[in-house]
Amino acid sequence: MGFERTRATPQIITSALQLYFTGESLRNVQKFLKLQGVNINHNTVYRWMKKYVGLMQTYLEKITSNVSDAWRADELYLKIKGNPKYLFALMDDQTRFWIAQQVADTKYTSNIQPLFKDAKEIAGKRPNTMITDGAPNFADAFKKEFFTLKDSRTRHIAHIRLQGDHKMERMNGEVRDREKNMRGLKIQSTAVLPCYQLYHNYFRAHMALNGKTPAEKCGIIIEGQDKWKTVIENAAKKGKAV
Repeated sequence: MGFERTRATPQIITSALQLYFTGESLRNVQKFLKLQGVNINHNTVYRWMKKYVGLMQTYLEKITSNVSDAWRADELYLKIKGNPKYLFALMDDQTRFWIAQQVADTKYTSNIQPLFKDAKEIAGKRPNTMITDGAPNFADAFKKEFFTLKDSRTRHIAHIRLQGDHKMERMNGEVRDREKNMRGLKIQSTAVLPCYQLYHNYFRAHMALNGKTPAEKCGIIIEGQDKWKTVIENAAKKGKAV
């Protein structure tokens, strides 16, 4: 199996991951594990997260998601080591699949072309329609990355939001709630943001998707009741086979 040797069983480890990403703090997860007879430090839970989500990320990034031809991009204010930062996220409009992310220092002037470039490489295509707000750096990144060919150009809908982009706001709300329990992110290279992206895509059922995950809406099916365990084991087997 792909799990580290510890007193904790695979079920305990995957339960800890699920608890953390559904809103519990690391210390609360530690308390839960203690009730199960597993006495570990809360830092061990974070190490599990880094190890196993890193393993899953390497495995899942090789699977191309069947996203639609309309994408949305937005930004979210957060703090890293007490410093203001912005998380730029790009999401598929139909499946809610979170395609790519980028952390930047400023909202309107940061170069976010890498976000659009990564999304194009991850999805294996460019969208027919890109929806953003009226921020100038979105427009600049769009022109550089998607408006380069005369044929099959991507259409840019740059609307000024008056009452919010509900699809992106729901995802932003998820991250805000997660950040509250983390009491802010500690380092820019934190594993939490890419980990939460995986949780959003592959493990969290969405009411707006009729109880399915974004990955399932993209045609990626994970078998078994414990999806964390299934993906970790498959990722470990794949890694050994390489």
